[in-house]
Amino acid sequence: MRADGLGVFRELLPGVIPDDDAEVDFGHGFAPELMDIGIEGIFGRLWARDGLSRRDRSLVTLGILIALRATDELHAHFQIARTNGLSDEELAEVVYHASGYAGFPAANTARVVAEEALAKPEERRM
Repeated sequence: MRADGLGVFRELLPGVIPDDDAEVDFGHGFAPELMDIGIEGIFGRLWARDGLSRRDRSLVTLGILIALRATDELHAHFQIARTNGLSDEELAEVVYHASGYAGFPAANTARVVAEEALAKPEERRM
């Protein structure tokens, strides 16, 4: 599961972790195994499944994360959704649609996160 998860993670967020599995070490700081659990359980078991396209998985994931107001994860998943073929216009529609089900405050938070996540590097706030 680890190798599958690392492979999927690299495809979805290129350049974030080293290319060599042996160089990937999340084991530091508080709760050091949490990233390994995520890599194996989420990216290795869920994102690697055949039942939905990666594009569809991005849509589902964004909806859930918007409802949860999981801003840190939303930031990465807006980028992943773009990698998976969603246009900025489609991502805006996800935010609009979420306002009716998750509420305006959650959708507005997602809009702010998306604006930052999807900005060109020179446009990002410091």
